[in-house]
Amino acid sequence: MDMKTTGSPEGCPMGFDGGARSLLGRTNRDWWPDQLQLGILTQGGVSPDPMGPDFDYTKAFKALDYQALKEDLKALMTDSQPWWPADYGHYGPFFIRMAWHAAGTYRTGDGRGGASSGQQRFAPLNSWPDNGNLDKARRLLWPIKKKYGEHISWADLFVLTGNVAIESMGGPVFGFGGGRKDVYEPETDVYWGSEEQWVNEGVPTRINPDEGKAMENPLAAIQMGLIYVNPEGPGGNPHDPEGMARDMKETFLRMAMNDEETVALTAGGHAFGKCHGAAPSDTFGQAPEGEALHRMGFGWLTDPEEIGQGHITTSGIEGAWTPNPTQWGGDYFRLLFKYEYELVQSPAGAYQWTPINPEEADMAPDARDPNKKVPTIMTTADMALKRDPDYRKISERFRDDQAALDDAFARAWFKLTHRDMGPKVRYLGPEVPAEDLIWQDPVPAGTEASDSDVSDFKSKVLDSGLSISELVKAAWASASTYRKSDHRGGSNGARVRLAPQKDWAANDPDELGKVLTKLDQLRGSLSMADAIVIAGSAAVEKAAKDAGFDVKVPVKTGRGDATDEQTDAESFEPLEPYADGFRNYLKTKAAVKTEDMLVDRANLLDLSIPEMTVLVGGMRVLGANSGNSKHGVLTDRPGKLTNDFFVNLLEMGTVWEVVDESGDEEFIGTDRESGKEMWSATRTDLVFGSNSQLRSVAEVYAEDGHERKFVTDFVSAWTKVMNAGFF
Repeated sequence: MDMKTTGSPEGCPMGFDGGARSLLGRTNRDWWPDQLQLGILTQGGVSPDPMGPDFDYTKAFKALDYQALKEDLKALMTDSQPWWPADYGHYGPFFIRMAWHAAGTYRTGDGRGGASSGQQRFAPLNSWPDNGNLDKARRLLWPIKKKYGEHISWADLFVLTGNVAIESMGGPVFGFGGGRKDVYEPETDVYWGSEEQWVNEGVPTRINPDEGKAMENPLAAIQMGLIYVNPEGPGGNPHDPEGMARDMKETFLRMAMNDEETVALTAGGHAFGKCHGAAPSDTFGQAPEGEALHRMGFGWLTDPEEIGQGHITTSGIEGAWTPNPTQWGGDYFRLLFKYEYELVQSPAGAYQWTPINPEEADMAPDARDPNKKVPTIMTTADMALKRDPDYRKISERFRDDQAALDDAFARAWFKLTHRDMGPKVRYLGPEVPAEDLIWQDPVPAGTEASDSDVSDFKSKVLDSGLSISELVKAAWASASTYRKSDHRGGSNGARVRLAPQKDWAANDPDELGKVLTKLDQLRGSLSMADAIVIAGSAAVEKAAKDAGFDVKVPVKTGRGDATDEQTDAESFEPLEPYADGFRNYLKTKAAVKTEDMLVDRANLLDLSIPEMTVLVGGMRVLGANSGNSKHGVLTDRPGKLTNDFFVNLLEMGTVWEVVDESGDEEFIGTDRESGKEMWSATRTDLVFGSNSQLRSVAEVYAEDGHERKFVTDFVSAWTKVMNAGFF
């Protein structure tokens, strides 16, 4: 199993605190210029999904013969195919690596990556060096995917296959939750880094303390093209044990794993299978995305005769970790501590460690010839588990307590493969664990409110003395934490009243506290989560009415209130907005333009361009800026839901000039004829007049006769945000 396994610096948690760069970094077109470009066929909102908008994956999954599927997967484990023979006659280790690498791209910084949409099928992930030869694993699964069709997504199949692989080799499994719906195109909104070379091509590690270099957020892998760390050592250097442990702790932390989970995953994953480094990697073919057309999506090809003999190179490291590579047990830690190890190089030239004078019983079988014995190996990353004092203490405990390792590995594997799925309510299938886990952000079940309770509460709120601005800001602060990437955040749970969210600068803590205290006094039997949303929606209705439009803002109720005990406050810190263009909030000037950060936040909220546009315009006239800033409040009647923002932004009688010291963040608008100062604004305001595509949408909302359309569209987009994350 060629698993390159294996806290965060100060600054922007969304990845905008590094050197000046593009929001997306390197793209697939950069890596593979000759790649067929299909974007022209998805313009105008045309979906590439062949299942169509009416396909209900939840319904399809519930009709799945789950046990039959698991039996077929179990049979596949030992059904070795001549075109890609199974090491030791068992594909289990191969499929564990496939599932691990499908899920292991998840990172806490922005919630992107992970197994939830089956992205391992697409570039760049399908061609990352760390995913070498996993194209074969997916092809081995194709007959089963074909058989069960729409009832199991590729995304779910990857993870379930990993579970069955562990079970088939006697390993512990905590459970499985389905519900990952496939997508049919690469995700283009994930920043994987700005390097122009892959790992092992002279690219240094992303951490260099000697140069004062910390890893850029939201990245988690230590080098381009890796899932976690370079197993040979920092930047491929095996002589830096402190750096190896540092890299492991940093990257696993950024992927939501603590030290115990890191040790358990490393040891558990390396209980199975082997690494492949039979020859220098430059003797093999290109990655799938760069291979010739007739290769049919296969990459890293070798001669069939060589494949049959096991002469394969993936990571470049060669050998198995244990003498029983297809059987769960405690051999990994037993050998790690039993022997002293010496540094050697694999046939492919990779650095690895072998035990000095191993006993024959502690040697591994050859992957193709069970009668032949070969030495076991450890990577530099494995050696860190006994070299680093923190890791060693945990490793010794697991060595001496197999039951503790069994439980820790099962739980850590479940977390690894389910971390990006969001609330437990989204899980499907008969093997969903009953236990609620803190990283699932549990929220107690709420109770749906009656129409009369909602109506009565709205009346009380509007008579409370709280302003339209205050109510809108509180509701937005609660709901806008949602991230579609990993389905965290949102209004359910009302965590805006708990640490750390209640103290975030973007939320104006003093004002927020005042609003929440008053709502708590008025809410009666309503949950705080529902009360915050209802109050904000009542304010929007009032603002629309004051503008001359009688509209109803739909309110979905039944949210529960989370407690401090149900909230891992530290894990919520990455959700703090470094920038929120909807509230005209920017913590400090960043290397990425503020309008780019607005687009990024809109993407995480799952908003379209018109939805983003109408929300910004509405929030401005409602006075919902953080810090009650007047920037972008382009209206003489704040608090009324009018289209004044767009009308005045596009007014040709206004001239805009830069006024702030940074040179491009704050602006003053003056009357063209009189020179009188009219408005102030930021980049996230003026971009709706400057950018041609955004201007085309802003013009629609500024047009005479579209005042009601503006209000209606704002209400629709507002409601979408309020319900985000409430499943």
